[in-house]
Amino acid sequence: MTDPVRAHAGPDGAGAPVAEGLELKTAMQGFAQEFDAFQADITRKLSQQEERLTMLDRKTALSPARPVLMSADAGETLHHKAFDAYLRRGDDTAMRGLELEAKGLNTQIAADGGYLVDPETASVIRSALTSTASIRAIASVVTVESTSFDVLVDHTDVSTGWATETGTIAESDTPKIDRIPIRLHELSAMPKASQRLLDDSAFDIEGWLAGRIASKFARAEASAFIHGDGVDKPRGFLDHATVEDADWEWGSLGYIATGANGDFAAVNAADAIVDLVYALDATYRANGVFVMNSKTAGAVRKMKDADGRFLWSDGLAAGEPARLMGYPVLVAEDMPDIAADSYAIAFGDFAAGYTIAERPDMRVLRDPFSAKPHVLFYATKRVGGDVSDFKAIKLLKFGLN
Repeated sequence: MTDPVRAHAGPDGAGAPVAEGLELKTAMQGFAQEFDAFQADITRKLSQQEERLTMLDRKTALSPARPVLMSADAGETLHHKAFDAYLRRGDDTAMRGLELEAKGLNTQIAADGGYLVDPETASVIRSALTSTASIRAIASVVTVESTSFDVLVDHTDVSTGWATETGTIAESDTPKIDRIPIRLHELSAMPKASQRLLDDSAFDIEGWLAGRIASKFARAEASAFIHGDGVDKPRGFLDHATVEDADWEWGSLGYIATGANGDFAAVNAADAIVDLVYALDATYRANGVFVMNSKTAGAVRKMKDADGRFLWSDGLAAGEPARLMGYPVLVAEDMPDIAADSYAIAFGDFAAGYTIAERPDMRVLRDPFSAKPHVLFYATKRVGGDVSDFKAIKLLKFGLN
């Protein structure tokens, strides 16, 4: 039987290209079939991957403990976008990038931020709780736009006298005005965080830092309102001169002594508390508040009157302060502990006795340039404070006299 290929070939073998063309066509048909099978397989795998991603998204949305890493310009999570790119296009650049960024953060020490890039971490950053109770809650707080605030105090009285119908009337003394300047001082902080940490963290780091700054400011000013010396900071009420209440004069704070060095008196210990309350004029006593720290409150809470009743009573409703002899108690940890000659308890009308002046806002400047690759957060607040009425605050001195 004649070979059909050779039947077309001439004496010089001209039929060879025809044979090669047939082989190429056969090869192309085989390749096309294999490619179609490959494409169908890819389509099937992509469909399965789509289903897995959908299930993953649903699980993530339903899991309240899983923090969402949102990108700045899209609703997809950073990890999902990288995973999707890897699955769809075989592009593992983003996946490697996430891994390398997690390792190359300026947070290789976990406490410095390494915890924050783990997608399985808790969704809330828990900070060690620190008491920020401040006499700001009971003092007079004014908002100013200038660099100082002047408190004008009239601490004299107009003289009066009884007059008869025909008698002469003596001229009254003119009251004198005293001026107490309260200067505003700048409280500042400048923490920093790497830009990579800000980009990759599962949390609002900038908001977290702002909260931490505000908390630190609150603690700093709370201490200054009690102990501050007035030099580049508010002046605390315990920084003023103190005298025995019987010798009190304007410009100093009067005190009542417990009668025991570094303790309450061994007999009738509660009498010192009673004496402290009634050392304050009735006008101020109506708005009186006790101020002490937790250790002192623990000692006072055990005290009873002559009839065996506790002087201390807890608030009747949530958020209501405890009361001592019927007056509210502010537990401020910056008050001194009970010790020899310490002024561990204060009592007074602080709304009249202490004034806080401040600018209306706390400013936070975000500086991404000065300390590259870190971002600096320069926060400032201007605040001042001082005693505005020396008659309105009395102290309990833990000493003999």
